[in-house]
Amino acid sequence: MDHSAHGAAPTTAPPAGQAMDHSSHGQPAPAAPAGQMDHGAMPGMKTDGGQMQGMDHGAMPGMQMQPIGTALPAGNAPAPQPPMDHYADRQFPAGEMERSRDVMMHESGGQSFYQVMFNLAEYQARKGRDGYRWDGEAWFGGDINRLTLKSEGEGAFREGVESAEIQALYSRAIGPYFNLQAGVRHDFEPGRPTTYATVGFEGLAPYWFEVEGAAFLSDKGDLLGRLEGYYDQRLTQRFVLQPRVEFNLAAQDVPETRTGAGLSSAELGLRLRYDISRKFAPYVGVSYEAKTGRTARYARADGEDPTVTSLVAGIRLWF
Repeated sequence: MDHSAHGAAPTTAPPAGQAMDHSSHGQPAPAAPAGQMDHGAMPGMKTDGGQMQGMDHGAMPGMQMQPIGTALPAGNAPAPQPPMDHYADRQFPAGEMERSRDVMMHESGGQSFYQVMFNLAEYQARKGRDGYRWDGEAWFGGDINRLTLKSEGEGAFREGVESAEIQALYSRAIGPYFNLQAGVRHDFEPGRPTTYATVGFEGLAPYWFEVEGAAFLSDKGDLLGRLEGYYDQRLTQRFVLQPRVEFNLAAQDVPETRTGAGLSSAELGLRLRYDISRKFAPYVGVSYEAKTGRTARYARADGEDPTVTSLVAGIRLWF
């Protein structure tokens, strides 16, 4: 309002309820200066799809809203190329910085590691025929490629080793949790020494089940298979209950090793261990082994019981 145009207008306010008569000023209202909004040109507020449409943009040619955020149209432009230079190379010799980066990458995942673990190293108390058993694995390598050695076997006191084998395998990671393995297996017992070509896998299945499987083809054309797995159920921070299962299969009868076609044997075990440390844990438990089908008939013909239940005590260790 241009108060200078009021002149000597009376300063008394109009009576209550009476509107002010602006026409009595005697002069026309001046035009709004540049940059000020002319609210008279905005007859109403508008809304349109949740956008900021409170003002009539058609009446304000100088103020146009640009789309932002989720209002932007979808695009398919390629992502920008990542920078290929290293800022430190501008300040230090490039050769020295390249060597430093190689050392950093080696320490952050390019190193070679190793582990030796005996999951089973136990004494087995059986009815009139006590024995022993071992099952271990060692590996050397990195996160992707490794050399793996496996060995397992069992025997009876005063009777010697009943079965013993060793495997040498190349292991390659095929995902975050599984390794594919290939190599050779050599059996020292039972029967004559036999060598097998081996293809298998091992890894961590959903719900933390350790699983392993392999197929073995001997130099005589005999095809065998094995599936095994176990689960560590932590009862406390130190007590761990481990159920374990193993199945051995054969595609045909192998009289030299007293193995029948089909499911030749199965083992169910339950072991409770106490972790003195993560690397050293004694355990006790029970193991049930059963030979089935023709393999069981071979065992009876040799004067053996095809089913054996053992109380076990041993040590699980790794380093």
